[in-house]
Amino acid sequence: MWTHPRAIGLLVGYGLDRVFADPRRWHPVAGFGTTALRVEHILYRDNRAVGVVHSVALIGSATALGVGSSRVAGRLGAPAEAALIAVATWAALGGTSLSRVGRRMADHLDNDDLDSARALLPSLCGRDPDLLDSDGLARAALESIAENTSDATVGVLVWGALAGAPGILAYRASNTLDAMIGYRSPKYLRFGWAAARIDDVLNLLPARVTGVATVAAAHSVHGSPARALKMWRRDAAKHPSPNAGVAEASAAGALGLQLGGRTQYRHGVENRPTLGDGPSPTAPDLRRAVALSTRVQELSAVASAILAVAIGQARIRRRRRA
Repeated sequence: MWTHPRAIGLLVGYGLDRVFADPRRWHPVAGFGTTALRVEHILYRDNRAVGVVHSVALIGSATALGVGSSRVAGRLGAPAEAALIAVATWAALGGTSLSRVGRRMADHLDNDDLDSARALLPSLCGRDPDLLDSDGLARAALESIAENTSDATVGVLVWGALAGAPGILAYRASNTLDAMIGYRSPKYLRFGWAAARIDDVLNLLPARVTGVATVAAAHSVHGSPARALKMWRRDAAKHPSPNAGVAEASAAGALGLQLGGRTQYRHGVENRPTLGDGPSPTAPDLRRAVALSTRVQELSAVASAILAVAIGQARIRRRRRA
């Protein structure tokens, strides 16, 4: 049973997230964010080199914690290793909470409760909700669900399969730091450059796993896998992010919608290229997007467990040859 503790840990951690969602108290990701903010208050300079030091120090510390914990678990045996990965996976995943927030947003929009919808939007993305009407809120929420399906779930599972607890902690630290300072705003354009670039690199594989899973899951929301693949290939490169474009373009194709356009952030306006063909999102489309995200998460959990087993088998063969 314990031949592949990494795979077992990933599946158990994913199951814990589905049952319990994010930890309600003492959330380690929130603790990392608080620490990162305190360090930023000390180190901040409008300087790229200082931003590199800031990002490398924080992500490196999270990675070192994962390495140390893995060594201890390794000495205790495979059950301890599986338990460590399960806890790390549960703490780092945000897929169930993402789905719940998406459904709440759809409920608010269905009830024309724009005040509640605007109050909820900052928990999904950094856009200015006060400037958005019902359709604008629906589009912002749907695009965030598409992107964060990769960031909040698939990335954690893929890096857990590739590198165990150190990979999970490094990935989540990078993604959290990017969400805090990886903006093209006057304050963070230089200081946040390293955080954004590190996050881009770490998300190259997860974003494409998300794209493949979205194509595979398109039929579950009455969409076309062929159309999802077509929009990915045609439109993903238009997006300013090399990774968000994959997740959003494939989701747009799967849902038969058009995403992108004028996007109002608190730091200013970005005119995003359009992704996909079809109407702009409305409130009912949010529920389909949540259903698509859930299926993508399920497929990615299974794929990551299979990848972890393959990596474990390769290690066993190398040891036998040695």
